Amino acid sequence: MKPDSIFHLGELFEQVQIQKIFPDNKTFVDAVPKEDLSLIQERYEAEKNDDHFGLGNFVHQYFNAPQALASSYESDTNKPVSVHIEELWDILTRKPDDTKGSLIPLPFPYIVPGGRFREIYYWDSYFTMLGLQVSGRVGLIQNMVDNFAFLVDKVGYIPNGNRTYYIGRSQPPFFASMVNLLSEEKGKKILLDYLPQLKNEYDFWMTGTAGLNKENLALNHVALLPDGSILNHYWDENDTPRPEAYQKEIKWAEPIQDKKSFHRNLRAACESGWDFSSRWFKNDKEFTSIHTGDIIPVDLNCLLLNLEKIIAEAYGFSGDDISAQKYVSLAVKRKQAIDTYCWNSEEGFYFDYDFVASSQKKSLTLASTFPLYFKIASSQQADAVARIIESQFLKPGGLVSTTETTSEQWDAPNGWAPLQWIAIIGLANYGHNELAKEIATRWMNINEKVFKNTGKMMEKYDVVSTDLMAGGGEYETQDGFGWTNGVYLALEKWLEIS
Repeated sequence: MKPDSIFHLGELFEQVQIQKIFPDNKTFVDAVPKEDLSLIQERYEAEKNDDHFGLGNFVHQYFNAPQALASSYESDTNKPVSVHIEELWDILTRKPDDTKGSLIPLPFPYIVPGGRFREIYYWDSYFTMLGLQVSGRVGLIQNMVDNFAFLVDKVGYIPNGNRTYYIGRSQPPFFASMVNLLSEEKGKKILLDYLPQLKNEYDFWMTGTAGLNKENLALNHVALLPDGSILNHYWDENDTPRPEAYQKEIKWAEPIQDKKSFHRNLRAACESGWDFSSRWFKNDKEFTSIHTGDIIPVDLNCLLLNLEKIIAEAYGFSGDDISAQKYVSLAVKRKQAIDTYCWNSEEGFYFDYDFVASSQKKSLTLASTFPLYFKIASSQQADAVARIIESQFLKPGGLVSTTETTSEQWDAPNGWAPLQWIAIIGLANYGHNELAKEIATRWMNINEKVFKNTGKMMEKYDVVSTDLMAGGGEYETQDGFGWTNGVYLALEKWLEIS
């Protein structure tokens, strides 16, 4: 499957300042053409030099602009947040698709984040499902898992979202966690139903392994390390500006000599979900120093270790003990490699690893809590991580994503629901219950405060100055919001039973 020609039409319109009509490029590439794109382009070429031609009129004549989801929903701030979320599930549900344009149609209903995000997003959906589980909407969880299985079968992997312009990259691989979540409701043997897709996802992330050698240290998503270990990094098969951010990326790349490398590193950061963060920069303060593709992220490799374990478990249910043991062995090797390259015993913390520079990154990030969440840290490692989380990450509204304060949205002072959940459950896994509860309470309090003031659940929050709205990033803060809703409900239930 290849991205459709709306991007190329967008390139054409760029020359005549499409941004004056759609300041957010994503609005244009999400627009639904009223006629075949090739016909629209022919008419544009025929009409553009006419003295009476108006680009705005032309675009609105041939495209239906998309609407932000949930932004017009009127909430009642006198209701508890949990009641608001229960009501919002239906607002954020999208029915099976037959829409033309850049949307990849999905066969079953699903939850979208909200705001400008009108499609399904890969890693967002796991955290949304946590809330759907609390709400008892198991059927919707099943539908969403089946949609992701459909994407694996259709595309070959789960793309960033179900848009053609996202083809070329995935997102943090939470599909195994989603299937495992569904198995909590329907029994462990359901893992077998999704074994083909779990295996295909794993193969996607490991493509290129056979071609690694001293001359080719990295291919696609895999990298060869000095001791012969193989770990993964984020990567995108494209090295051009993203259609959904075309204008901005053209401008960002102006001072860059190697523009292809720059665009691929931007896209790789988008695959990480942390778009953008100083975590991916060589110089913490310089966006143009982004080098995502050089970095072995600790969280990505924990997710893939979990995928290996889930595949092994599924093979165990099938009676294929040889295959089960193969994936157990792969998980053991990955754990050893994570400890070798990402654990720093002097600092008592997990760090990303720059395999090009052969050195650990220095950024302190919440990615360090993923080994705790997936229970692959030792008790001593977990205790050390907990000390740094409490001393350097904990703020009045929860946890900052990194200890660097920048204008990037995945740095301080911002906090994000998925990372709160990973950290809280990770800490609780190792007996740090009081710290976990404190983080949960502070996070839920800022959710409630902002809801009371605005009637909305936000995409992210300023957890340092809790009287301020979160900011930073390439777009305005969005409301809705799928994963914030899901994590809130899951934490509310977790606090009740813990």
